[in-house]
Amino acid sequence: QVQLVESGGGLVQAGGSLRLSCAASGSGLSFTRMGWYRQTPGKRELVAAITPDNNTNYADSVKGRFTISGDNAKNTVYLRMNSLKPEDTAVYYCWMLGSTWQSGLRNYWGQGTQVTVSS
Repeated sequence: QVQLVESGGGLVQAGGSLRLSCAASGSGLSFTRMGWYRQTPGKRELVAAITPDNNTNYADSVKGRFTISGDNAKNTVYLRMNSLKPEDTAVYYCWMLGSTWQSGLRNYWGQGTQVTVSS
């Protein structure tokens, strides 16, 4: 059974920084892409994603402010968020496109962590 465990959300003032972490676990787990979505009322957005060979992509709204990185040995990804804005306020969900010994390629989701940026 695959689990994605997130940490690092919270409340921060505009201009501040936070780092999110997501650790994936499961028997024979390997991932194709891993990253973060965020959800606000009426909108879900892919914030950033990374591949095992460190190819990354970002939403235009976070380019230059957010950095995604990964530790393949630990199946863990990190999202460093700098220069946070009130519009970054959302629930951030860790996401993984991966497979295990028991299942083919599919999407997995974390439980979500709240990020709130005050003005």
